[in-house]
Amino acid sequence: MEFEIVIGLEVHAQMKTKSKIFCACTTEFGKPPNTNTCPVCLGMPGVLPVLNREVVQSAIKLGLATNSEISRKNVFARKNYFYPDLPKGYQISQFDLPICEHGHLEIEVEGASRRIGITRIHMEEDAGKLVHDPRAPKSYVDLNRTGTPLLEIVSEPDIRSPQEAAAYLKKLHAIVTYLDICDGNMQEGSFRCDANISLRPVGREEFGTRTELKNMNSFRNVQKALEYEVRRQRDILLDGGEIIQQTLLWDPDKQATNAMRGKEEAHDYRYFPDPDLVPVVIDEAWIEEVRATLPELPNQRLNRFIDELGLGREEATILTAERSLADYFEAALADYNKAKKLANWIMTEVMRVLKGDEGMDIADFPVTPANLAKLMAMIDKGLISGKIAKIVFEEMTASGKDADTIVKEKNLLQVSDEGEILKMVREILAANPEQVQQFKDGKTKVMGFFVGQLMKASKGKANPQMANELFGRELNRQI
Repeated sequence: MEFEIVIGLEVHAQMKTKSKIFCACTTEFGKPPNTNTCPVCLGMPGVLPVLNREVVQSAIKLGLATNSEISRKNVFARKNYFYPDLPKGYQISQFDLPICEHGHLEIEVEGASRRIGITRIHMEEDAGKLVHDPRAPKSYVDLNRTGTPLLEIVSEPDIRSPQEAAAYLKKLHAIVTYLDICDGNMQEGSFRCDANISLRPVGREEFGTRTELKNMNSFRNVQKALEYEVRRQRDILLDGGEIIQQTLLWDPDKQATNAMRGKEEAHDYRYFPDPDLVPVVIDEAWIEEVRATLPELPNQRLNRFIDELGLGREEATILTAERSLADYFEAALADYNKAKKLANWIMTEVMRVLKGDEGMDIADFPVTPANLAKLMAMIDKGLISGKIAKIVFEEMTASGKDADTIVKEKNLLQVSDEGEILKMVREILAANPEQVQQFKDGKTKVMGFFVGQLMKASKGKANPQMANELFGRELNRQI
């Protein structure tokens, strides 16, 4: 029996506001437990929430960027449930009147484009955090995160594979970071995802029983968790069993899911309008004011890189996937206007360092765009070879020094003196008569051997183009 995969994603993006959604407490990450709190976010009796206007502004931005309808009137609701890290016993969220609805994103997987619908985007406050003691059967509650502003983005169940889920998440992540409304840090929980997944026989319209996956803090983990759950559900269904509707936690170490609890339905939350908050009314003037502040979005930048800079689609897609990387590329391009060469260097050498053992953000990369541009210019001018440039680049990433300084300190300037190179060429030819005869017999590939010997003798500093020309000239004289 063939099954169709049905996936819907619920993404929580933490807003980059200085204060929380309903009080003036800071949202700064990493403070001592329970210090970013006040009577409002702790839910003390008699306190009243006051809405942070910047959160609404951010929601409008995201709505416009995801082709959503902006609701002119939307209402906050109380979502009632008990967790130890939710002091009030309810969460202020939105239910039947969210701020954005009926949006969509275009994704591309293996060259095929698909449109994924967005059901809704709504504003809400975050809960706190439980810290479990590994040595004793107890947990600690840190309420610093309580009241942190979130936008929840709920997709339609339009996603049909784990690969599409990862592509959708990456596109949404790029949008919120381009808009500068979320830092996108998945390790710190600023951008996190829950996935609902079910299987149904191909051709059936009715959805199967779904499970919800949590605790996925990277694009890779989301894809891996969904792939595992597809296999698990398929095996159960093929054996004639039934899927239990439940919430599962992904264990990245074991590469498996574990049951967390039975899945609750929305009506269990007993939503009702929050009596402490008036409806939010958004007029057309406000929407247009926000629209005028929108930056160039990922798709727009990608198309510009293709149309104006002459990059291929794959190159442009990689460079625009993250705003910080695209900004780095354009900053270097301002000093070195050969887009193709620069893109290739960034995609190979720069990204190799960024994706090292521990990973590195481009913001922490020690080689500035201006210094990378200088290195590229030195190659073009013949001051250093491509091979030497990689050695210089390694030193630049280790020390933060610029290319000029390293080349001078290590005496790495390329040898382009014809007389000096010609002397080495003749010495190498004299020392390798067997290879010279091979060349005379028509085996021209032996030229690579000669050039390799010269580069070894010159410690990589000889101009390779000049070396090729001189070897060719000397060898042809002997034929």
